[in-house]
Amino acid sequence: MLLGPKCKYCRRFGQKLGLNERCLSQKCALVRRRVRPGVHGRKPRSLSLFARQLLEKQRLKFSYLLNEAKMKRYVDLAKKAKKAAPEALIELLERRLDNVVWRAGYVPAKTTARQLVSHGHFLVNGRRVRTPSYLVNEGDVIAIRPQSKNIKPFEDLAQRLKFYQPPSWLSIDPQTGETKVLRLPTGEEISHNFNLNLVIDFYSRQ
Repeated sequence: MLLGPKCKYCRRFGQKLGLNERCLSQKCALVRRRVRPGVHGRKPRSLSLFARQLLEKQRLKFSYLLNEAKMKRYVDLAKKAKKAAPEALIELLERRLDNVVWRAGYVPAKTTARQLVSHGHFLVNGRRVRTPSYLVNEGDVIAIRPQSKNIKPFEDLAQRLKFYQPPSWLSIDPQTGETKVLRLPTGEEISHNFNLNLVIDFYSRQ
């Protein structure tokens, strides 16, 4: 998906989305100017139910770098799951390869993770995967392509991974840089602050 100025999204939704490395520093726009962008950014607003649903859907969509078609597809898949739709939705989003690369600590920014996957710098079970939306499965092993290990984003990877604590469903070897999916994530162990019921309700009314 095409993104505009990334820092504006953090200000728009009132939270750090981790879209770029600036988001992790004191230069983050949300730290320096905690108001919504635009001339009316300082004014409090009263939102209708539909507006809150739309805002939450947009926040989730931009957090996982999805376009509208993909967002709707994930919601449709979640509704067909055997478990509660909100839980199934967040589990699907967390299993995306670009998200796993970010969660594993290979890079600090989500957009960088997506770019590296798209350029074919990662292998899944020894096979080169260029699709950010690829859904990982239990037992999958994600590794950096041997020809890519010396590029700039991975220069100090071993040192960074020594002090990095991955999610409980991932296991990382700091020496080899390989990540193994121990099990599929569950809604209870995924840390997030999204109101997923609002997102499901938004698409249910269409």
